[in-house]
Parts: sequence; structure tokens; C-alpha cells
Amino acid sequence: MKLLHANVLGDSGWPLIILHGFLGSGDNWKTLGKRFAFLGYQVHILDQRNHGKSFHDSLFNYDALADDINAYCVYHKLQKISILGHSMGGKVAMTFSLKYPELLKQLIVADIAPRYYPAHHDTILKGLKAIDFDQISSRQEADIALSAYVPEATTRQFLLKNLHWVDSSKLGWRMNLKVLSDNIERIGEALPANSPVNCPSLFLRGSKSNYIGSDDELWIHKQFKNTAIQEIKNAGHWLHAENPNDFFDAVSLFLLKNK
Repeated sequence: MKLLHANVLGDSGWPLIILHGFLGSGDNWKTLGKRFAFLGYQVHILDQRNHGKSFHDSLFNYDALADDINAYCVYHKLQKISILGHSMGGKVAMTFSLKYPELLKQLIVADIAPRYYPAHHDTILKGLKAIDFDQISSRQEADIALSAYVPEATTRQFLLKNLHWVDSSKLGWRMNLKVLSDNIERIGEALPANSPVNCPSLFLRGSKSNYIGSDDELWIHKQFKNTAIQEIKNAGHWLHAENPNDFFDAVSLFLLKNK
């Protein structure tokens, strides 16, 4: 059995699983994870397949990603979990809620709706694939090379967290760049629209983000029968990083209210 890599915070308490977005890793969530653990949750920050320190596999779709979460829960004997997912991780969390409702206690989705999204990472993926690690031997050099494709410094810093030393003299990407590139269209796939979810759910959207619009709210309320939608002020799609305090307050209040 292939199991996802995890960073577990807290020796006991209700299990809270956190799922990162596309091209991210669990490392992006360590600071918030510690805050949730302080509330008494046992926080499981996962690297999803083909990301971070988890296994690489040619199969990459939301069914497989949700099955990975189930396998992790079965192996670690986790039941009645709370699950928090951002962007792609939110789609995984929603898929998990459809496939394994008996394991789910609470669902939190950060800035993504269950609808279809067109692929929009082409330039980023092109930039990542253009990095020649036979020529580039430092993070600074990789940053300069990537800037030709990704001008936003904050986005580059997020992407460059995927760098690691393959050996003592050569850098490489941790993520499975080929498989992720080959399956980029799958990232935007919609959930099945005829499958209702009844567990308590919270959808968070950034006030500066266009990922969840008014039409999406209607879809969310139709499919997720016991849900609330809340806006995080002064934040875009990366709402948990751009306004972590308000994000933490919204999630923790929901968790405690539905405990």
C-alpha cells in the first residue's frame, strides 16, 4: 500500500486533515497547523501524490487523490475526521465527502467551487520545465530563470519551495512535474452534480478572488446541504497566507461550533 507523507501535530484529539493545493505541499501549512493543534486537534498535514515528499504515480485524478486520503485514514485508524482543503485540495476534500461520507465529520473548502475551471497554469508549468538543473545550482539562479515566466515574486517563492537537493551537488523538483503537466486538465474537473453532501460544511472565499462567484454559491448550496459560505477580507486565492488570522478564526469557530 502506498501511503501519503504526513506531518502530524498533536498526540491526540479530533483528527483534522489539511490538503494543500496544486504545486504546493504540506510545508505551506505548518504555521496554521500548529495553531489548530493548540486548539486540541490532532492535525495531519498531508503531501498529496506527486507533490512534496509523497509517492509519485502516473495515475492522477480526483478519485485517486480521494482514495489516498481514505487509505491514510484506514491505515492510521482515523474516523469522523475534519478535512480542510485549499484549491485543488478543496476539490479532493469535496470528492472525499462524496465517496467516503461515513468517515467525514466536517468539511472546510478554501476558495474553490465544485464547478469546472479551465486550465490556467500553462505558463508556470512551462517555466518550471525550462529550469535546467545541469546549469542551475542554487535557489537564486533558479529564481532568476523562473522570473522570465513568473514575474510575481511571491508566486515564485511558493514554487521554489519545491526545490530540493537530489544529491550533494544537484538540485531538482520534488513534485512529479511530468505527470502534473500531463494531467493539468484534470485539475479543473467538476464534481458530479447529482450527489448531495449532508455533513456540516464551510466554504471560504477571498474577497479579492474570483474563484467563487454568485453562480457558484447557488451550486454549492444545492449540493452541500448543510453549508455556510464566508468571505475572508483583504485576501485573494491564497487567503490562508494573505490573511491567516481571519482565516484561522473562521475555521476554528466552525470546527468548535460543530464539534
